[in-house]
Amino acid sequence: MRVLLVNSVCGIGSTGRICAQLAFALKERGDECKIAYGRSASVPKDCSEFAMRIGTKKDVAEHIAETRLFDNHGFASKNATEKWLREVQSFNPDVIHLHNIHGYYVNIEMLFSYIKSQKKPVVWTLHDCWSFTGHCAHYDNVGCTKWHDGCFDCPQKRQYPASFFKDASKENYKKKKDLFLSAPDLTLVTPSHWLSEQVKQSFLKERTVKVIPNGIDLDVFHPCKSDLRLKYGLKNKKIVLSVSNVWDELKGLDTMIKLANFLPEEYKVVLIGLTGEQATHIPPNIICIEHTESQQELAKWYSAADVFVNASVQETMGLTSVEAAACGAPIVVPDATALPEVASALGGAVVKPNDMDSLISAVKYLSNESRKDEHAADKFSLKNMTESYLNLYDEVLKTKSKVLMQR
Repeated sequence: MRVLLVNSVCGIGSTGRICAQLAFALKERGDECKIAYGRSASVPKDCSEFAMRIGTKKDVAEHIAETRLFDNHGFASKNATEKWLREVQSFNPDVIHLHNIHGYYVNIEMLFSYIKSQKKPVVWTLHDCWSFTGHCAHYDNVGCTKWHDGCFDCPQKRQYPASFFKDASKENYKKKKDLFLSAPDLTLVTPSHWLSEQVKQSFLKERTVKVIPNGIDLDVFHPCKSDLRLKYGLKNKKIVLSVSNVWDELKGLDTMIKLANFLPEEYKVVLIGLTGEQATHIPPNIICIEHTESQQELAKWYSAADVFVNASVQETMGLTSVEAAACGAPIVVPDATALPEVASALGGAVVKPNDMDSLISAVKYLSNESRKDEHAADKFSLKNMTESYLNLYDEVLKTKSKVLMQR
């Protein structure tokens, strides 16, 4: 079997690592795999054999420019996509597995035209809500429901993927609806039941939707020893940890800063994933750690933490919460999007969004409790995730073969 994975990045970030793990599992089974990606030329060495770059840095810059000026996200990168599709034709995949096809790197009209013409079985894992809106990747934070029937006058035009001038949400909604429903053999996958329910309220509601939680490597994420308390002078402190690939208001940055100001002296807030520029503006009572791709380093921090707080209000699963729980850290999340679902499975605490008193109380209570049973996270293992996807590839290919035999 030949499987083509398509994602914005390869081997880095949460979605890039998911693609890499699927590629490793396919290779181990004796199958062939390519990971087509368009962002960041940086690819881990162990992923280089799978990597198939779409376009160049210049192509990405031009796509960004078209988005900023014309709200044309997903409809640029024509030359890059045309060249890449010739490579795809040569690879001739049996199954195409889409992940994030937004991110300024591929032309979705050309991609779905190819899919429709080749009649390939397609699995599409949705990591956010971009696939069924006219613009945004997340809408829960502004309470927008226009995507149910048709987007217009987008309240998040200047949010990712930001457009500074034109609002094309109405046209883009229609174009995306027509394109995505044109795929003759499409199976959708979501990492949470919350996102699955959102899909069932969208124009994709007639498509098959399966829930496969994102998986973590339990050989890496487990309770482990570290010298972090000694290194950062935290020997007698209670560590309140939070981790994010990107830190902004929606990811809870303001909430974590406020939390640090209200907690007693014995607590220390540690934020991982900040940029160097962001770190210069963070109050000195917070320890700032820049973004790291080292899962081993993250596991040491999770293991050292007395409490892990995921303060984001836009998560379609919340993988960092699972990683923390696997290392034995008690977790606290807001009652928003998919986070309560994950917290419930992990025995975590759920608090009202923007309710600082409730958050402080939960942090104080959990920090005085014994460490959690790390095995609660076993259901989110990498093994479970990869096996579920390999079985799905086999299933869609078998279904395709049956259809062809009946003709």
